[in-house]
Amino acid sequence: MAGNNQTPTEYIQHHLQNLTFGNHPENGWSMAHSAQEASDMGFWAIHLDTLGWSIGLGVLFLWLFRKAGKAATTGVPSGLQNFVELMVEFVDNSVKDTFHGKSQLIAPLSLTIFCWVFLMNLMDLVPVDILPMLAQKIGVMFGADPAHVYFKVVPTTDINATLGMSLSVFGLIIFYTIREKGFSGFIGELTLHPFNSPNKLVQALFVPVNFLLETVTLLAKPVSLGLRLFGNMYAGELIFILVAMIGLWQLPLHFTWAVFHILVITLQAFIFMMLTIVYLSMAVEKH
Repeated sequence: MAGNNQTPTEYIQHHLQNLTFGNHPENGWSMAHSAQEASDMGFWAIHLDTLGWSIGLGVLFLWLFRKAGKAATTGVPSGLQNFVELMVEFVDNSVKDTFHGKSQLIAPLSLTIFCWVFLMNLMDLVPVDILPMLAQKIGVMFGADPAHVYFKVVPTTDINATLGMSLSVFGLIIFYTIREKGFSGFIGELTLHPFNSPNKLVQALFVPVNFLLETVTLLAKPVSLGLRLFGNMYAGELIFILVAMIGLWQLPLHFTWAVFHILVITLQAFIFMMLTIVYLSMAVEKH
């Protein structure tokens, strides 16, 4: 794609645009042919590439772990079984050290989050032009203009995906807080902390301030969770795109950054998992 007579700006913009489907005010339900058309489709537009890769990688994770579970043996384990056992033990220890409540959901949820986010991040190591070029060729077969075929491969570079996952965690935070402390306890946490007083009149005056501070703190959890993952992966993708534009030095620079980026994608998956465990642990702890 770098050789399609595109300017550097057009090249970067093309790689950062999602394959978008939605209801355009003029064209009706259609694929977006530009960033402006995607914007005009509004909130309910769908990023088909993000959905496709995230669902596909989620299915891959389930298939691999199910395969390992069905083939598990007490004898000499296979490489896949060793890997799965290592991952399960690693996540189980992380949950035991961090989560201070009782729940059969937290460990499987944490394992799913870590592996799923890691697989989505891992797509950032695929050379930036290969899959978009393949998508363009497929688009041409169906009569599409290759210049209007957009395809982003890394789901975690789409803020809709990362905030979607973080909002799911936010829903679990609310659920566990109400389940462990009751609705009155949930409201009490929002209105009686961090400032409190034995004097009921003084405490009543603190309620609006407490509510404002605690609401901001509560809402900051999913926002920071989603934006942290998105920001780091988006920056990494942008660097890969810039490296791809260099030309003769593309391969050695791409390899060097890829080696370093392996640490980044693993760390981001681990941080997302650990923050999820910490936030859910805070939800069940009683002050």
